[in-house]
Amino acid sequence: MAVSRISQAYPDRVEVRGRDLTGELMGRLTFTEYFHLLLTGREPTEEQRFFLDLLLVAIAEHGMMPTNVAARMTLAADPGSLQGAVAAGILGCGPVILGTAEECARLLEAAQRQVQEGGAPVLVAARMAGEVQAAGGRLPGFGHPVHKPVDPRAERVLELADERGVSGPHVLLARAFREVAAEKWARQLTMNVSMPIAAVMLDLGFPPYTVKAVPILARTAGLLAHLAEEQEQPVGFLMAGAAEHAIEYEPGSEDGRT
Repeated sequence: MAVSRISQAYPDRVEVRGRDLTGELMGRLTFTEYFHLLLTGREPTEEQRFFLDLLLVAIAEHGMMPTNVAARMTLAADPGSLQGAVAAGILGCGPVILGTAEECARLLEAAQRQVQEGGAPVLVAARMAGEVQAAGGRLPGFGHPVHKPVDPRAERVLELADERGVSGPHVLLARAFREVAAEKWARQLTMNVSMPIAAVMLDLGFPPYTVKAVPILARTAGLLAHLAEEQEQPVGFLMAGAAEHAIEYEPGSEDGRT
């Protein structure tokens, strides 16, 4: 029989992960702690809570990104659909905009398996980065259109991980990948915040499949802020008009081909 272990509502109470919502959780857990409980089935340790909070803050907002633009323009077109505007923004949260944290987690997890089999971290990172390069791919967690030569968010995450003693084998591998990436691509590649997010979460015991949940939840908060501002200071149609002016129309031939 199929089962769910997350929650159940009863006439007189709500049970979440085996705990009474009103009697055990409300008024005791922060939302970050509650999110961890929902996501993993366990209440977080102090370090898991601290870094989950830190990572949510780090990734929640990054300016007028395409996801925020899409959400604002959706709300401008349908002012009564806040949920639709949020959904429009979340649907655009792919690896280009939201980051490659999940891909980084898979990369680090695979690299750590090789380290556990006896490989030196730098050599494992060099071999895996070389395979990505040979295939013409992009190394997850590296490169950023704005932050150069470093992503300040990434550096702060690593700094605090070292300071609080949670940097483990995955943070070590993240740094190894940064070292070999510069050699393989013959230029300094910015380690963006996605790599430290994945590395720290793995070192804190989060399963790889939970890593992407953090930027999605964080970016939802940012979207709601943009949509609150959109209702007070609308710019959705201004952005749509700017797109019209920025893109030149060029008619094709009569049969529809250029």
